[in-house]
Amino acid sequence: MQARNSRIGLILFWIYLIFYVIFVLLNAFRPETMRATPIEGINLAVLYGFALILSAFLLAILYGLLCRSEPQKEEEGQG
Repeated sequence: MQARNSRIGLILFWIYLIFYVIFVLLNAFRPETMRATPIEGINLAVLYGFALILSAFLLAILYGLLCRSEPQKEEEGQG
């Protein structure tokens, strides 16, 4: 169970890391892209930043849900 939870955590970590690295690279090498204002004058950098924060919360919730449910094999072996 602990190995499964660790594996899930690492997968979610890598998903977030990729999302964050794209944000950093866009800011470093394509700042004009991040200056675009797609919604009500709010630039893309701010929207992406809020998306990073929101995705961290969502991934944490997903991790909690995935780690809370036990695999079927372990339940059958205990009963």
